[in-house]
Amino acid sequence: MDVKIHESWKPFLQEEFNKPYFEDLMVFVKTEYQNATCYPPTSEIFQSFNACHFNDIKVVIIGQDPYHGVGQANGLCFSVHDSIPHPPSLRNIFKELETDVNKTYPENGNLLFWAEQGVLLLNATLTVRAHEAGSHQKKGWEIFTDSVIKTISENQEDVVFLLWGGFAKKKSKLIDASKHTILTSGHPSPLSANRGYWFGNKHFSKANQILKAKGKLPINW
Repeated sequence: MDVKIHESWKPFLQEEFNKPYFEDLMVFVKTEYQNATCYPPTSEIFQSFNACHFNDIKVVIIGQDPYHGVGQANGLCFSVHDSIPHPPSLRNIFKELETDVNKTYPENGNLLFWAEQGVLLLNATLTVRAHEAGSHQKKGWEIFTDSVIKTISENQEDVVFLLWGGFAKKKSKLIDASKHTILTSGHPSPLSANRGYWFGNKHFSKANQILKAKGKLPINW
């Protein structure tokens, strides 16, 4: 299976692509897509990297698994294709945006416009079988995406990492906190949000304040 990824990432990730685990992972993914319905579409597996180029990274948001419902996953964590109903976590993200930065609740749940401004929307696992949450976990994707996080930490400065929920918070050990800012909160899923661990975190305004303090353009959330 070919890795279709933007040129800006290749100097940093080419070594990873050549490792045996990654080659095995690509064989697994190719076989899964041939034998079962999987998401996102093959052309969007590496969409987070193609939409957000390496030198443009300002913010990193880490998700766990692509959506596994029909037509939802588009290769960007928490994001869905145009005209797809918003999953519960995305609804809570948009609700927080309403109160944090006075953004009108959007009709469209496609977060591509975030990515194009320098927000890397990275799932830890980049593929999934239809209707089988977590079905492609522990096949090698997590090794790859952990390496991506470390690569960003080592080769960039002043990136804001938004770590939502217990799974994402564990990634903090991969990030040099002396060079970057790490903001943590509960997950936007209803289970966490309804217990008071998500709403009011103000991560979107805080991220922009940090970016502006570092002389960078803020994100138009």
